Amino acid sequence: MRVLIVGSGGREHALAWKLAQSPLIKKMYCMPGNPGIANHAECLDLKSDDWEALKEWALDHKIDLTVVGPEAPLVDGLADRFRDAGLKVFGPGSSGAMLEGSKVWAKRKMRKWGIPTADFAVFYDFDEARYHLSRFYGGPVVIKADGLAAGKGVTVAAGPAEAEQALYDIMVEKTFGEAGSRVVIEQCLSGEEVSVLAITDGQKYILLPSAQDHKAVGEGDRGPNTGGMGAYSPAPVYTDDVAARIEEEVFQPLMQGLAEDKIDFRGVIYAGLMIDKGRINVLEFNVRFGDPETQAIIPRMESDLLPLLMAAAEGDLGEMKVRLLADPAVCVVLASRGYPAHYETGYPIYSLAEAEKEGEGNVAVFHAGTVFKDRHLLTAGGRVLGVTAWDEDLTKALKRVYEAVDKIEFEGCYFRRDIAYRAL
Repeated sequence: MRVLIVGSGGREHALAWKLAQSPLIKKMYCMPGNPGIANHAECLDLKSDDWEALKEWALDHKIDLTVVGPEAPLVDGLADRFRDAGLKVFGPGSSGAMLEGSKVWAKRKMRKWGIPTADFAVFYDFDEARYHLSRFYGGPVVIKADGLAAGKGVTVAAGPAEAEQALYDIMVEKTFGEAGSRVVIEQCLSGEEVSVLAITDGQKYILLPSAQDHKAVGEGDRGPNTGGMGAYSPAPVYTDDVAARIEEEVFQPLMQGLAEDKIDFRGVIYAGLMIDKGRINVLEFNVRFGDPETQAIIPRMESDLLPLLMAAAEGDLGEMKVRLLADPAVCVVLASRGYPAHYETGYPIYSLAEAEKEGEGNVAVFHAGTVFKDRHLLTAGGRVLGVTAWDEDLTKALKRVYEAVDKIEFEGCYFRRDIAYRAL
């Protein structure tokens, strides 16, 4: 098969790495890709948001399956354009992508469909939001920009001053652009977070291994949220009993709600969940593979990923199942110093091959923010690399991943040394 991946980050590299192992692959392309993805696929030099041109290219090159990595193209309707042209796409149309494209839309749908989630209120005006803030819950609150903000539009505010500053940044300073034209203020939940991803054909779904992400930039989960500083799989909080309840209380009513609202969803649904003393609440839904959760989940899959994605895109998962390795996996993100605020790029990266060699076949280095220029691999983003290792137990996987991480060098390299600390 001829496959096109849309995206350029660590998530897309992990997908390309896995798909390249399929005996069904004839040719793989990626738009725009990155230097790591270029080891598995031909990277296309096309305008990044010209979906009409990409559709024509896909038709001309007889692409059998397009896999959309990031959320923005899905919200923009890329999957709709491709499907209308007769192309098969793994990823929801713009109506389904609203689950991530609008926090307000998603929260209202959860309320309508009976999916457990934190109490919330929606505000369009800064002064009104500020006025209600002190009366809202009387404790920590969560402030969310409504639209897409690259995983950074959420602030967990410990007190009124921090909450008001978050509101000001989002609604007045427009830190996240039009994503902050309205905000959700919601109850702050406590407990253990877990990420659960399901591949769906619009009717049936298959759950993938659980994972736990580390959003905060600092160790001990301190500091501002980032796109993700690391992840591990599986998450100990995801017991068999919890898994059964998540299906019953979250995924089953979600699928029923999508069907009732006539939303054709073929792709992956990512549920960010909070588990606290047996209570399950949805923090958010995403409509694509998580990043960096994917880098921890994908290496644990023994199954060929390509038939699974194709079956979902065709709308018929049938009786397909996923075979998994028992080995846990850990991904550590290497970032540019200063991320998620101001950071510098353009620094040479050294010793990637030595890092993978150190892992003896159980380490993969996924590129996120890199560029190849003048025969040198350089940093080109806030999150630069994701290093993943897997082994027979979590302690060994952690030892292996940090041994590999310590081999890699670039100016201003920053990473957390406590990934998976909750599991330990």
